[in-house]
Amino acid sequence: MSTELGAFLRSRRERLAPADAGLPATGRRRTPGLRREELALLAGISATWLTYLEQGRDVRPSAQVLDALARALRLTGAEQEHLHRLAGGRATAGESVTEEAAPEVAGVPALLGDNPAYVTGICYDVLALNDAAEELFRGIGRGGNVVRWLFTEAAAREVLVDWEREARGVLARLRAIAGRHPGHPRVTRLVAELTEASPEVREWWPQYDVQFSHAGHKRLRHPRLGLITVPHAAFHVAERPEQTLVVYRLVPP
Repeated sequence: MSTELGAFLRSRRERLAPADAGLPATGRRRTPGLRREELALLAGISATWLTYLEQGRDVRPSAQVLDALARALRLTGAEQEHLHRLAGGRATAGESVTEEAAPEVAGVPALLGDNPAYVTGICYDVLALNDAAEELFRGIGRGGNVVRWLFTEAAAREVLVDWEREARGVLARLRAIAGRHPGHPRVTRLVAELTEASPEVREWWPQYDVQFSHAGHKRLRHPRLGLITVPHAAFHVAERPEQTLVVYRLVPP
């Protein structure tokens, strides 16, 4: 087991005040943050097991143990993913970690006013979007999924004039993601779900088309503006390259 995992756990334990973890004050403390025994109690594991982890011994914590430690330590989504990676369980981490956009990133779509904009995660989950995007892409919403919306919602075929071309493109980009993250459980689960739900996915996925995010134009049916051609661009988020900011610039006809 990596000593880096132990160092990471100790650093997060020492930065968490007992009051922040819901523990009562116990007078003067010789060490900062939580004691090992306190963290072990909060996570529902033995103090001996936690000691082994922090010492970098050759033990293999399960995903459930890592998740319990992450909750007890109040880790962010990025920190949870880092914890799983240090423990050698990146694929398991993808299953259990809730992906989120940093507040500074999540706030960007709102700054773009009437131009539809949203931020997606590794599997095209919508992590943030503005009102203009909610109006245009009816029914998608925060917490939705762009690919699932494309293939399972009737509104997608109404909004996207060239639905087949757009759907093939998004599926090809999902194929590229699957290639970069082989065996990623959330990607695998999404593909399985779409394969069951959509005859187009069943036909197109085995064709192994691959595509990357790009700028361009789309023909859309806007609920107020009618049929419009809209330029759009995609931007990868620094330090989280699988998160993408997509912006559409509305040009009235």
